[in-house]
Amino acid sequence: MESPTNAEIKKWRRHLASERQEAATYSYLAGKRSGVEREVLLKLAKAEQRHEQYWLDKLGLHAYPAPIPPLRTRIMAALARTFGSVFVLALAQSAEERQAASEPETPAQISADERVHSEVVRALAGRSRMRMAGTFRAAVFGMNDGLVSNLALLLGVAAAGVSGSTILITGLSGLLAGALSMGAGEYVSVRSQRELLEASNPSPATAEAVPELDLESNELALVFRARGMEPDQAEERARKMVTQIEAARLAEETQTDGFEEVGDGWKAALSSFLFFSAGAIVPIIPFLLPVSRGSAMAAAVCLVGVALLITGGLVGLLSGARPAPRALRQLAIGLGAAAVTFVIGALTGS
Repeated sequence: MESPTNAEIKKWRRHLASERQEAATYSYLAGKRSGVEREVLLKLAKAEQRHEQYWLDKLGLHAYPAPIPPLRTRIMAALARTFGSVFVLALAQSAEERQAASEPETPAQISADERVHSEVVRALAGRSRMRMAGTFRAAVFGMNDGLVSNLALLLGVAAAGVSGSTILITGLSGLLAGALSMGAGEYVSVRSQRELLEASNPSPATAEAVPELDLESNELALVFRARGMEPDQAEERARKMVTQIEAARLAEETQTDGFEEVGDGWKAALSSFLFFSAGAIVPIIPFLLPVSRGSAMAAAVCLVGVALLITGGLVGLLSGARPAPRALRQLAIGLGAAAVTFVIGALTGS
């Protein structure tokens, strides 16, 4: 048997490290879950352990010492464990999709397994995202709006040539007004959406009337008789409807919240207020320092740019996509808006 080359050994060891990391991730998640989700995650962990064994057999003695996962993987795993299971699932989804891209040395069966795993993890991640969607949306929009709107406001008035105190007052006013507006808007938006969805649900009065129906002389049967059904058909149809209503009522009693993806109005409002404030304070900081106006403006742009890259990257991670394109898109949109107001402010001041 031909000995593997150094390049092949390096690739195989990388695959081994990845499979071990994924198995550990699924085992960690299973410990945080219960019911069906726990069962699914444990089975995924066992599958990754089978893949790990394949690379161990292929490497033989070259599998030792144990390969260390890449620095990027270790950093992402630490972030995931620190910030919650939805990060773990999002990162696991990305890892599975990368593994699913077949390479010459990867057996077709393992590649097929990874493709299926990516869909399983996508479904689990989707459930976690739905549970946090309302509050997370408010947080992301609040942070992004605070960063962009206050940077644009400060650059605009600074370019117009106003005094330093006016710039600070403008920035603080923009922070307070924007945070209050965002919080109130989120509350109204979420409450209105929930009320619209609740209005679309069947009336609970119908379900409450079910126990009072006399099945021997069911009034529902008259409805179907009036529509032209024969007596036997009308009675059978009425009995089926009663059964369906009872089942629907039971399902409604056992579920906690049918609108998790919408979120809670107060939580969304508070999240939006706090994150807008956190974002809006960033471009103000340089103007509080004893530096020239030009230096403060440049520092504000740099700070906001870094913050936009971070928020964009986090959105990419949580969506299961590559973070870099999302981060760059967020940066381009935010700085583009700020550049427009800077030009307008400069023209107005001149």
